[in-house]
Amino acid sequence: MSATAGIDLGGTKVQAVVLDELGEVIGQGRTRTPTKGGPSDVIDAITSAVKDAMKSAKADVNGVGIGSPGAIDPATGYVTGAANLPGFGEPVPLRDLVGEALGLGQVRIDNDVNVGTLAEHRLGAGRGLDDLLAVFAGSGVGGGVILGGELRRGDHGSAGEIGHVVVRMGGDLCSCGRRGCMEAYAGRVAIERKARAAMEVGRPSLLPAIMRDRGRARMTSGVLAAALEAGDDLTHELVDQAVAALGAGIASAVNVLDVQAVILGGGLGEKLGDPFTRRVEAAMRPSLFVRAVEVRSATLGDLGGAVGAALMAREAA
Repeated sequence: MSATAGIDLGGTKVQAVVLDELGEVIGQGRTRTPTKGGPSDVIDAITSAVKDAMKSAKADVNGVGIGSPGAIDPATGYVTGAANLPGFGEPVPLRDLVGEALGLGQVRIDNDVNVGTLAEHRLGAGRGLDDLLAVFAGSGVGGGVILGGELRRGDHGSAGEIGHVVVRMGGDLCSCGRRGCMEAYAGRVAIERKARAAMEVGRPSLLPAIMRDRGRARMTSGVLAAALEAGDDLTHELVDQAVAALGAGIASAVNVLDVQAVILGGGLGEKLGDPFTRRVEAAMRPSLFVRAVEVRSATLGDLGGAVGAALMAREAA
């Protein structure tokens, strides 16, 4: 049987899957993303997750795809500037390191959002569409573009970087060093930073108690969802800001691309569900120049990035 592995290298977890020749998930493995150490610790986590997935699938693999944050050079396999990965501020030859660790020569790498977009187009909410924009709100905010049925990477490999569309001139500081980016309002890391700053100056919130109850050191998307459900005013305020930023930025991108649909996913999209998608859709309307565009919730959930990485490796073979 021809099987392929896919890795979603996220800010909080490393998710691996094994796909059979029909594109079905036959094995899974998962571990937490290291927060300390360096590239070798990340490689160890990837290797562990892939081996667990292969054991679960009871199958070896003939290729591996990796979806990684940061700036990706698919030709060389280097990753740079992945802020949530320890030691990835400087270029890291991730493709070759993973291939060496797993004993595989066929390893492909691309941006995590690109592979997530590919998965939703081939197997998920975008199946059957020729043109779409996928937006994933998680630790940060990323996007991918399908035009004419093909994933578009752009001249510099940064097509779809919607998280760094400026939605408020001179606004909040973004991790990229600029101000007013969508990610500075709608990324989970930015939301957590603002929540902690507000609580430090005395703003009451249920967030610390929810984190303790769930055994979490970070304000994950699940923690934010629970806080919303509990009626936490601070969380509602910050998510309102996220919705407004997503609506403005996505509408502007739709005005340029005139796509058939927008797919909304990522950790926040998954945990907050279709009501969150509908809120973003409503926030888009005042800024749309084109006719109303369909907005769909991503359907592949937590496995989408890993599935897309495996599809990328298979299609590149």
